[in-house]
Amino acid sequence: MNLTLNYFGVARQPDRHQIEFIITVLLRLCQKLTGLPLLPLRVNLMHHRSHLPSEFGPLFGAHVAFACNADQVLYSCSIAQTPLLNADTYLNELLVKYCEEAIATRRKSSTTWQLKVENAIAPLLPHGQATIEKVAKELGVSRRTLTRRLASEGLTFRKLLNSLRIDLAKRYLQEKNLPISEIAWLLGYRETSAFNHAFKRWTGSTPKRGIPSLSKLTARI
Repeated sequence: MNLTLNYFGVARQPDRHQIEFIITVLLRLCQKLTGLPLLPLRVNLMHHRSHLPSEFGPLFGAHVAFACNADQVLYSCSIAQTPLLNADTYLNELLVKYCEEAIATRRKSSTTWQLKVENAIAPLLPHGQATIEKVAKELGVSRRTLTRRLASEGLTFRKLLNSLRIDLAKRYLQEKNLPISEIAWLLGYRETSAFNHAFKRWTGSTPKRGIPSLSKLTARI
């Protein structure tokens, strides 16, 4: 399994300490999530260094290379099958189900680029990663090209993003075990207040489970 860091709009080379910190957090997170003393097969770093301090050894492993073409962490392929401690299987199944339902109900009327964009947006929503730049990269086109192709279908990225959020919000709000704060995060909002504001703009009311306006959410995109 290969984890590669990519950078946009920032100069990479001077950031030696910051990158080593990020790699350290990434490696520690893998250990924390699995509960295992995982060591990477290899760590490649773009910046120059003669060697890492000895205290990095127990985390970075024995094979660390500098002046590489990319910042990468390489693990054995078998790590992909390692179960996560405290994994919420209920939430995972719920999210997969709702994302598939939200997209499936739109397939009949979705044009080619609308469907591609919706499929790319769905897994990027948590953590607020569903940006047009990120989606364009996932689809292998430039932002300008993506904007132009959506426009040819009478669509905008913002309209598709809000439409998918609305469809998912309708489903999430039907689940009593999901607090509003978690629903906000799942839809890509950093703050619950931002979700409340968007929801009120869509429906005219604050998000509450079972409210009548849920069936009419798409009317205010």
